[in-house]
Amino acid sequence: VQLQASGGGLVQAGDSLRLSCAFSGATFTNYGVGWFRQAPGKEREFVARTTWNGASKYYADAVKGRFTVSRDNAKRSVYLQMNSLKPEDTAVYYCVATTYSSTEFYTNPRPHNFTHWGQGTQVTVSS
Repeated sequence: VQLQASGGGLVQAGDSLRLSCAFSGATFTNYGVGWFRQAPGKEREFVARTTWNGASKYYADAVKGRFTVSRDNAKRSVYLQMNSLKPEDTAVYYCVATTYSSTEFYTNPRPHNFTHWGQGTQVTVSS
């Protein structure tokens, strides 16, 4: 499995960005997908995830109401629409995927719940 994230950049507070992630190497609909982020000096943290058909979505409290995760199974892609960006959203954003759906995947996603990670894309929000 390969995950290729793109769409990061430098924006001002209040702006929007849309991250994309292209999936290859396996059957996309077998995978739950999502996003994590890591800011300098901080641990990697969960952002958002969705199930194989996009029916179930879950967000970190810090981004709820501002970010939207989605997927297009025909294009084998997952997206993260980020609105009302804040300086504290500055981080490297990682696209993730997993075939294993545990209780944690649904209610408290953690890095070890995801078996495949993309290379990351930098998002910088200036104040």
